[in-house]
Amino acid sequence: MAENAQTQGPQTTGHVWDETLQEFNNPLPNWWIWGFYATIVFAITYWLIYPSWPIGKSFLPGVFGKIEYTNSEGQTETWHWNTRAKLLKETEEAAALQKPYFDKLASLPYDKISKDPELSSFVVSAGKPLFADNCAACHQSGGGGKIGSYPNLTDDNWIYGGTYDKIQETITKGRHGYMPPFAEALDPAQIEELANYVLSLSGEKADPAKAALGNQLFHSHTAACFYCHGNDAKGRQDIGSANLTDKVWLWANVPGASDQAGKVAEVEKVITGGLNRGVMPTWEGRLKPEQIKLLTVYVHELGGGK
Repeated sequence: MAENAQTQGPQTTGHVWDETLQEFNNPLPNWWIWGFYATIVFAITYWLIYPSWPIGKSFLPGVFGKIEYTNSEGQTETWHWNTRAKLLKETEEAAALQKPYFDKLASLPYDKISKDPELSSFVVSAGKPLFADNCAACHQSGGGGKIGSYPNLTDDNWIYGGTYDKIQETITKGRHGYMPPFAEALDPAQIEELANYVLSLSGEKADPAKAALGNQLFHSHTAACFYCHGNDAKGRQDIGSANLTDKVWLWANVPGASDQAGKVAEVEKVITGGLNRGVMPTWEGRLKPEQIKLLTVYVHELGGGK
């Protein structure tokens, strides 16, 4: 009886540790075994369908060993199958579908593009990914920019001009804005006076006495701010100097300051250190002319261009 019970008990491997611990010899579940066999079948099938094992200086090409497609120049290209080749094929197919629209876009003047509903729809659909790939890294995905670094393209403030021709010139040739530092040319009291005057120009709260002195400095040959920003402080689009009267703050984060002292400090920071950050690279040679034209229209519409 005892011997029969022992025979019917759990099977072990015979290994014993510490006189009591034993290793069971239970079979694997059927679902696990069949799952393992399925992975083997899948691997063999995958090796046969797609490029896989190396053979000398070549490799097993597989059933889907090559991808053929016609590029944008009408030439047939053949690649060994891989994800890069697949991406190239899909990219070329998309480019072929877009080509008639790009051709039409290139042939029409700017004022007629916006009047063509079909072409305007294409500008939005094709311009968005083109902007995301080439412009959004600086100007943000929606074109809102970042104070202190990159211009906001969604407002109607264009420091280099907001016409189609000016926007195209900006994208094609790039820009390199510059303002010299005044830390050595002016003393701290004069910089504070100028900062108060600049704040007063856009209706911000400022110390009247200091702003009055800042006004004199602004129009004097000591600071000579009027050379670039103009006598009326409205800036010059030919050199990209900012309009100081429109409440639009590109470099000094005045809206982000919590109090009056913080606003003055933000403007002082720009006057003291100057600016050498207004650099935009040229896209001529990186993008095709028709892509630059598409981006020009897209950016123009983002901010209600002029």
